[in-house]
Amino acid sequence: MAKLFIVPTPIGNLDDITLRAVKTLSAADVVLAEDTRTTQVLLKHLGLEKKLWSHHKFNEHAAVEAVAQTIESGENVALVSDAGTPGISDPGFLLVRTCIEHGIEVETLPGATAFVPALVNSGLPCDRFCFEGFLPHKKGRMKKLQKLASEERTLIFYESPYRLVKTLTQLSEIFGPDRRASVSRELTKKFEETRRGTLEELSEYFSQNEPKGEIVLIVAGCTAESFPADETETE
Repeated sequence: MAKLFIVPTPIGNLDDITLRAVKTLSAADVVLAEDTRTTQVLLKHLGLEKKLWSHHKFNEHAAVEAVAQTIESGENVALVSDAGTPGISDPGFLLVRTCIEHGIEVETLPGATAFVPALVNSGLPCDRFCFEGFLPHKKGRMKKLQKLASEERTLIFYESPYRLVKTLTQLSEIFGPDRRASVSRELTKKFEETRRGTLEELSEYFSQNEPKGEIVLIVAGCTAESFPADETETE
């Protein structure tokens, strides 16, 4: 029986692809890609030529039934996002749910996702955490932050470099300026950087040093112990 395969892809360093992911992509009849141009670069790196179909947030609602029918016809389909694990702040949930409703087997491979290395590297408690992904840009944003201010678990956010300072400033105002946090950017890439400090310190730093690249923001829970100030660590 054909399956849907959920295949994580590298978040930066292409060498982070797993052997199992390569084998799965090689055997797939169709590869669903968030951006076919990005996926084509990865496939070329792996020496693979595959049938690529676009599958992104703007067409996934209309496409999931057709994909399910393709699998039911006997073709194995692999879903990838531009980087990381599909379904984690990327398209994937709707397709997985649709396949389950159709009785189609779904096989999810383990692999890269940005928040795990950022969380572990933050120095903040990682035994219990709350993944929030991207905050609302406007509607409901402040209400969401106010609700999260009393969250005791370590908080994880994805953020754009263009909104990082705004987010750090708002978190400082609502959570308190002394709440510990960590900003990781360009994970697995040449200029990977993690900067730790209080929300106020990080807001001031990135106000003067424009951030670049994909960002993971880790914020201590409201009962987490304070950690001593830490200098930038770059790898």
